[in-house]
Amino acid sequence: MADNTLGSTHRPLRDVVTAELRRLILQGELMPGERLVEDRLAARLGVSRNPVREAIRVLAAEGFVEVTPRRGAAVARLSPDEAEELFDVRVALEGLSARLSARKVTPETADRLRAVLDSARLAVDEGRLGDVADLNTAFHAAVADLAGNAYLSLVVGPLLRRAQWLFQQTAKHRAPHSWTEHLSLYEAIAAGDERAAEARAIAHVEAARRSYLAALSED
Repeated sequence: MADNTLGSTHRPLRDVVTAELRRLILQGELMPGERLVEDRLAARLGVSRNPVREAIRVLAAEGFVEVTPRRGAAVARLSPDEAEELFDVRVALEGLSARLSARKVTPETADRLRAVLDSARLAVDEGRLGDVADLNTAFHAAVADLAGNAYLSLVVGPLLRRAQWLFQQTAKHRAPHSWTEHLSLYEAIAAGDERAAEARAIAHVEAARRSYLAALSED
């Protein structure tokens, strides 16, 4: 029988465990405030405690985990103020990313963006919200990559992981609207319309902000 535990892979265990714990957090399988008990996580992932401990340190540095004296590690909670700050930065950076992408787009890169959109449409139709969240991030990452600015890509990567965390919390209501907004953004980029691409990217982020704040008010 094949060994499918994380410990059977050939990647450094800390990296593998970090990626898996990040995935569990982003997809809501580990909820904000939930304690991260090393023994339980090690047994769940099929690894020893050491890579789990190392992964928790990495995720704490990324802001996904909070470590407090006596209580230990827990999945972080993002305050409304922190969410607002995240959206403020997204408005600036994703507007820039879309504008540069429209400037540098080619038929081949436009096709790659469209392929991500088509996959997201299928995931929305089939109700696969975890996949929708992943594809939402993949689309934004593809736009940033198309922008062709190494400094922008360096900053946007961690930002998008945080954004996915928020998206997952509103994915049930947000997913269909997000796909439509992505389609509109894609059309502007594919047409090489820098001003429209920037405006639509900003409008998309602002719509995500409103959706998240509305979800908070319902809790």
